[in-house]
Amino acid sequence: MSEEKGALMLQIEAHMKEAMKAQQKDRLEAIRFLKAMLLENKTSKNPKSELDIAIAHKNKLTESLTHFPKDNPIYQKTLNEIEFISVYLPQALTEDEVRALISGILKSNPSANSGMVMKELSPQIKGKFDGKKANLMVQEALKT
Repeated sequence: MSEEKGALMLQIEAHMKEAMKAQQKDRLEAIRFLKAMLLENKTSKNPKSELDIAIAHKNKLTESLTHFPKDNPIYQKTLNEIEFISVYLPQALTEDEVRALISGILKSNPSANSGMVMKELSPQIKGKFDGKKANLMVQEALKT
């Protein structure tokens, strides 16, 4: 059965054991929730990649931060949860790195419009950079 587990699931299980031994309740809770989401996805009719599930979960958590004042305990708990699950996601790109990707796309296809650039850019930044922010950067690059 363990040969069916993805690399992310194996890493999560190892981190769950570490969190249990260290009695890190909040970290353990965040990791368990992500694991449950991955298991649920695995049994769905159209399963997605483990990475896609982790990215979607982080995006939902990040979005939920806008609903709480910064001094609310739920805000801090959500921030902690994002930090706990971020270890399972690809390393974030900087704005300069994304600008370089955009300019590379525009050099290879000078007549590209926003949709064409985003279609090529999106897979390169998935889980590494905010898509909305990237879209604004593409719009800015096309104006110049």
